Amino acid sequence: MAHQIDVDAWERKFKVVLLVLVVGTVLTVTASYLHLPPGLGIPVALAIAVAKGSFVVLYFMHLIDEKQLIYWLLGLAALFFFFELFIPMFTESSSFGG
Repeated sequence: MAHQIDVDAWERKFKVVLLVLVVGTVLTVTASYLHLPPGLGIPVALAIAVAKGSFVVLYFMHLIDEKQLIYWLLGLAALFFFFELFIPMFTESSSFGG
């Protein structure tokens, strides 16, 4: 017996993801016009990008249906990514700046 796929449910999911990505894009453009200081603007932009990227990874790459090991590896990669993002904060006050 063939596996039945609920096409309507998948279509609803992808419409929701599309809506989230469109709203995220509008938020990104809106945030760029707010002229926030870099200390606030960069975290806001990164938060929006991480949210949008998470939806793409979870739904378009189908990781939402994967096993727990995938989540651990994804979390570990995200942890190292954020660690690398904060390296310039710690080196900004080094001897290179004077």
